[in-house]
Amino acid sequence: MTASLRRTRPRKQPGAPAVLHAPLFRELVARLDETERHIVLDLGAASTPMLALLSRARSRVEVTDFVHFGGIDRLNTTEPGPELVKAAESLLPGRLPEEDVDLILCWDLPNYLTLDALSALMNAIGHRARPGALAHALIFYAEPDMQESPGRFIPTADGELMDCSPESKMIAAPRYSPEALSKNSGRFVIDRARLLSNGMQEFLFRLDS
Repeated sequence: MTASLRRTRPRKQPGAPAVLHAPLFRELVARLDETERHIVLDLGAASTPMLALLSRARSRVEVTDFVHFGGIDRLNTTEPGPELVKAAESLLPGRLPEEDVDLILCWDLPNYLTLDALSALMNAIGHRARPGALAHALIFYAEPDMQESPGRFIPTADGELMDCSPESKMIAAPRYSPEALSKNSGRFVIDRARLLSNGMQEFLFRLDS
């Protein structure tokens, strides 16, 4: 870990978006090779700034918008087993020949999934990704609570992430440990982790070959 733990997390001011310094995300986007075609799977909602940022690297972006289409509830309420596997597969875009995913943007979605649901989802994503693909995630860690719904993260011009989600009531955060995440991420392994100043942990997972 490359940052010291802070026990307090600043709240968003009413009506004002929270700005997050996420160095691993910034580095990840900066490293996209503009000479190659990239396939990006975004589990959040579409945003013009994000699409503009990724288009600079000749990326094709698949947006699933898990929150809008009820993916969280569907995975969390399906019994572990074959039906959960099918549910996870159905929530993702179909795999195209020679169009394996390079980058997965999970945002803070893993915090809102049970470990069984997370495992099914990451296994399904792994079937659509190339070896070495990277998945980025933000995990609530230092604080015991989080907003009721996932954030909506949009990149700013100076490389920060802005959470434009509306204020909501707070619920208990699962605060998944790195060990729990490792065991429930399919063939994805933790590549790097960074503790952020707002108390979240930023993770990069790499798909093992």
